[in-house]
Amino acid sequence: MITREQIPTVLDHPVHDARGDKIGDARHVFIDDLTGEPEWVSVRTGLFGTSESFVPIHDAALVEDHLEVPYAKDQVKDAPNVDIDAGGHLSEQEEERLYQYYGINWDAAWQDARSGTGQATGTTGTTGTTGTTGTTGTTDDAMTRSEEEMHIGVERREAGRARLRKYVVTEEQQYTVPVRHEEVRVEREPISDTNRDRAMSGPDITEAEHDVTLYEEQAVVETRAVPKERVRLTTEEVTEEETVTGEVRKERIETEGTDERGDQRRRH
Repeated sequence: MITREQIPTVLDHPVHDARGDKIGDARHVFIDDLTGEPEWVSVRTGLFGTSESFVPIHDAALVEDHLEVPYAKDQVKDAPNVDIDAGGHLSEQEEERLYQYYGINWDAAWQDARSGTGQATGTTGTTGTTGTTGTTGTTDDAMTRSEEEMHIGVERREAGRARLRKYVVTEEQQYTVPVRHEEVRVEREPISDTNRDRAMSGPDITEAEHDVTLYEEQAVVETRAVPKERVRLTTEEVTEEETVTGEVRKERIETEGTDERGDQRRRH
């Protein structure tokens, strides 16, 4: 059982179920008005601690840096929501509803409380260490006002893929190149003193043939691979501004019976 002296150790510390799984963090401890002993602890559960569930603290125990309760995590998270009055108290009706949910005998607990033995019951108020209404376990008369702050981060994710692919295309090109060829041309020269001896060296009358080989040039196409450039993919980071929207909760504190300066109002 948790004692009043252990309440500061309980508040804002993790609460685990019987299997050791974390349920949430302890928010408030409720004191029985008849016995003055801790009876309930409220646990912040849900996403970002947005829900609060009540758990009996009578059979709970401090284990190292957390509070361990003999109930399953799902059972605690599904506990019925109860209303707290302006003084930070549970009504007997709300408390009886919680007792029934956790399978605790309400009538037996009530009789034990009146006789001063066993598990206490009755109208229960929140407390830290003094038995008065509080929120964080402090012993002064101040009230803490809290706000949620938005923390924005970025995460890196895959946005797409780029790929280099090389393929071959065939295109037709035209070039003009000069080519040469040989043609036959008949040259005749008259007999003169200069060539007379060569002309008379053969027989007088005979048949003869003389061949001349003709040559020409043809355009020949030959291809070869020639490196032209190198291509690669690189990435660069571009920073853009993106506006995100979220909701944060803030606590406000109002005064009753005083003006804005804190002076007590008087009727005239």
